[in-house]
Amino acid sequence: MGILLITVFSCNTKQDLTSISNKIQTESDIKTENIPKITEENHDVLMNTLFGKPKYSIKNIGILVYDDTNSLDVMGPRHILGQILSAKTRFIGMKPGTFITTDGVEIAVDTVIDSINQLDILIIPGGFQGTIKNVYDKKLHEWIKKIDKNSVYTASVCTGAWVLGATGLLKNKKATTHWYKAEEMLEKYGAKYINKRYVRDGKYWTSAGVTAGMDMSLAMVYEILGKNYTEGVMLDMEYDPHPPIEGGSPEKTGYVMKYMMEAMYDAGVEPLIDSLEQVKKASEDIIIL
Repeated sequence: MGILLITVFSCNTKQDLTSISNKIQTESDIKTENIPKITEENHDVLMNTLFGKPKYSIKNIGILVYDDTNSLDVMGPRHILGQILSAKTRFIGMKPGTFITTDGVEIAVDTVIDSINQLDILIIPGGFQGTIKNVYDKKLHEWIKKIDKNSVYTASVCTGAWVLGATGLLKNKKATTHWYKAEEMLEKYGAKYINKRYVRDGKYWTSAGVTAGMDMSLAMVYEILGKNYTEGVMLDMEYDPHPPIEGGSPEKTGYVMKYMMEAMYDAGVEPLIDSLEQVKKASEDIIIL
């Protein structure tokens, strides 16, 4: 199912469509016999009346993919932004082939960064150790900055903000990221940490961890295509989360579990950062000499 299913609704006149769209009529006022099937003749009128024209023309969406990224960081935005009918959404790798996510999902890329010079939306997902390695990948940073020059939106999900921050593009911007080391890492790159599910500062969008990437992507759809279209996307997904317990943020998680999660992250993150910082310092010393 997709957003196209919304187009099964139509009316005899543009005025009828406007009334339904603006909810001037109640559901009980709308009679099904007055809603004929969509045809080639009324399709454009229907779409324009219900949804209006997009705020921005979005033709090319790229989602960076690499080993050890989080699969939902990639797939959540891919599903939602893929509902923008005018756009082509592609997985982009730093090299050809397939990449393995943190939970073992294989993702085949459509193209590589060397072949892409322009995107309307760029999504940089997060992950674990693979993300940290990308924080130190200068070639990747230069590509992101090149794409950013002409993008409508440049965005990150979860710890993808660490990579985006390392490019310098978040300097003096408000941003968010995964809760682990959030303030420390964003301040390292000159950004101001905001503890929200997603943050927009100009053309830059950042989201908190993993699932927050879907909220951010829905906010993008809302900004580009408006409330009616976003409602359709959310209904198609049946996006109305109700987890079995309260949790999902440091503020809603017990102290012991939060401590254990931090310790687990520390064990995988801190030694890698230390080793990469040493390599970086050594290369800088060589350049100085």
